[in-house]
Amino acid sequence: AGGYPEGRQLQSFVTGRQRTGQLWKTFFLAATVAGIIALFALLYNVIDDSFGFVAYRNKVAPEVLVSEYYAAQPVPEGVLYGGEVHLAALPVADQVAILKGRVSAGRFRALEAKQPLAERSGAELVQLLTAEVIKPEIVAAWTLTESLFDRARIAAEAEKLSGARLDFRSWVTGSFLTSPQSSKPELAGVRTAIFGSLWVTLIAFVFSVPLGVGAAIYLEEYGGNSRLAQLIETNINNLAGVPSIIYGMLGLAVFVRVLEPLTSGKLFGVVDPTTANGRTVLSAGLTIGLLILPLIIINAREAIRAVPHALREAGYGLGATKWQTISAHVLPNAVPGILTGVILAISRALGETAPLVVVGASTFIVVDPNGPFAKFTTLPIQIYQWTARPQAEFQHLAAGAILVLLVLLLAMNATAILLRNKYARSY
Repeated sequence: AGGYPEGRQLQSFVTGRQRTGQLWKTFFLAATVAGIIALFALLYNVIDDSFGFVAYRNKVAPEVLVSEYYAAQPVPEGVLYGGEVHLAALPVADQVAILKGRVSAGRFRALEAKQPLAERSGAELVQLLTAEVIKPEIVAAWTLTESLFDRARIAAEAEKLSGARLDFRSWVTGSFLTSPQSSKPELAGVRTAIFGSLWVTLIAFVFSVPLGVGAAIYLEEYGGNSRLAQLIETNINNLAGVPSIIYGMLGLAVFVRVLEPLTSGKLFGVVDPTTANGRTVLSAGLTIGLLILPLIIINAREAIRAVPHALREAGYGLGATKWQTISAHVLPNAVPGILTGVILAISRALGETAPLVVVGASTFIVVDPNGPFAKFTTLPIQIYQWTARPQAEFQHLAAGAILVLLVLLLAMNATAILLRNKYARSY
C-alpha cells in the first residue's frame, strides 16, 4: 500500500500521465497558433491600409503645365512617356521657371530665401511643384482588399466624382519617406519623425548601455551579498515593472524642469526660444534611457552570471587582477547575452509613446531635429496623431508609417543580432 502502482494500476497511471502531457502539448500548440494568427491579422490590417486605389483631383494638371510652358518649343525627351508626364525629367531651370510663373512673387521670394531653388535637387523641385502648383487633393481611398476584389464598384464610384482620377498607389513611397509632416494627406511624410526616433533612440542607447552594463558588473562581480547590493537589486527589479508614463513624469520633473539649463542648451550657448523650456530631444532620450535601464541591467547580469566560474579562476590562477579577469574574459564571453538585452531595450525605446507625450514631443512639426537641443517628434507619436484624425486618408498614412516603423525596428534589431552572432563565434 502506498507504493508504486503495478499491473493495471500502472497502466492506468501511465495512460493518465500521457493523456495529461498530450493535453498540455495541445494547449501550448493552440497558444502558439493563436499568437501567430493574431500577428498575421495585425500585419494584414496594416498592409491592407497601406495599398489600394485612390481617387484624386489636381488643381492644375501636369499636362497643362508642360503644354503651356513648351507651347513654342519641343518638350524635352523623357518628360512625356507612356502617356504620363514625368516632372522629374524636366531640366532644373525649367522647373524653376514653371514654379516662378505659377506662384506669387512673395511666395517665390520666400522659397528662394529658405534655399535657392537653383541649388535644390530635381526631386525637391518636383515636390515644390506638386505642393505649390499642382496641389493634388485625395477625394476617396480604398483598401487593398477592396481594390483587388471589388474593382468594378470602385470604378463606378470614381466615375461619379467629377474630374477625379483613379490610381493604384502605395502609401509608402519615396516622397512619403522624404517629406515632412503636412496637414494635407497628399503631401504628408514621415521624414521628421524618422529623424526624431533615431535621435531619441541614439541618446537613450548612449546613456543607458554603458550605465546599465557598469551597474550589472558591479552587482554581479563586486557587490556580492552586501546590503547595498541587495537594496539596489530590489529597486531595479521594481523599476522594471513601473508603467512607462511614470518615467515620463520623472523626465518632466528632472530633465525638463530641474535640468532645463542643460537640456535646453543654455549652458552651451544655444539660444532657441522654441526649446528654451527643456522639451528637447535630449530630455526625451534621457527619459527613454531611464526607462530601458532596468531591462539592460537585468539582462546584462544574467549574461555575466552565465559565464563559467572556471574562467575567472583560471585568470586569478595566472595572476590577473579582478578587473583584468572581468575585462579580458568575463565581458567578452557575456557580450552575446548583453546584446540580447540591448536588442529588447532598443525595440522598447523605439516604440514608446507615453513618456514622450509627457516630456513634450510635438504632435505637428515640419522642421527636422538637427541636434540634441531641438524640438522633435517620433514615429509612434506621428502614428498616434494620424490615427486620431477623422479623415480616412490619415488612417492610410498611419498604416504606412507603421510599416516604416516595423522596417526600421527590424533593421536595428538585425544589426544588433549580427553583432551578437559575431561575438558569439569569436568567443
